[in-house]
Amino acid sequence: MQQPIPEPDFYRPVSYSRTTLTELMIPSYANFGGKIHGGILLSLMDKVAYACAAKHAGNYCVTVTVDGVNFLQPVEVGELVSLMASVNYVGRTSLLVGIKVIAENVKTRTVKHTNTSYFTMVAKGEDDKPAKVPGLLLETPDDVRRFMEAQQRKEIKARYEQEFKAIKTELELRQNVASLVGQRCQVAFEL
Repeated sequence: MQQPIPEPDFYRPVSYSRTTLTELMIPSYANFGGKIHGGILLSLMDKVAYACAAKHAGNYCVTVTVDGVNFLQPVEVGELVSLMASVNYVGRTSLLVGIKVIAENVKTRTVKHTNTSYFTMVAKGEDDKPAKVPGLLLETPDDVRRFMEAQQRKEIKARYEQEFKAIKTELELRQNVASLVGQRCQVAFEL
């Protein structure tokens, strides 16, 4: 029988684990178009999410999901990219880390917001099983707003997944193939 996860007896403030990672974008990070690879930025986001979550949890953490990866503006070689992470929400063993990414051109002193993403992390104990995380002490109105937004995001995501699963199971290929007319696809077999 699996042992229950012990309850933490304390809360850590959001400010305790707030983390900023800043890195210079170098030519080897660029794609053929001269812009920074999205994969490089995702790797940096994963790194800062881990640092933030692990600091709050006091344990090793793993990435479970990544939500909201929209590249709003390109990042150029020579820009300083800063990834600002904070724990927005905690569950029993999970943490939602919000990340804001900005790029700064040091010559022109222009700053642009390039991404906002949300990483769900799970804390792992020494036994490699999920570990209970400390509660979250909300210190500012922004902390409260982010926590409430994370609750809403979690509920919306659960509803979406449930609805999408229902659609997939109800889908009848022969009855719905007509919906493909006018789309950029072609069925290559006999129905």
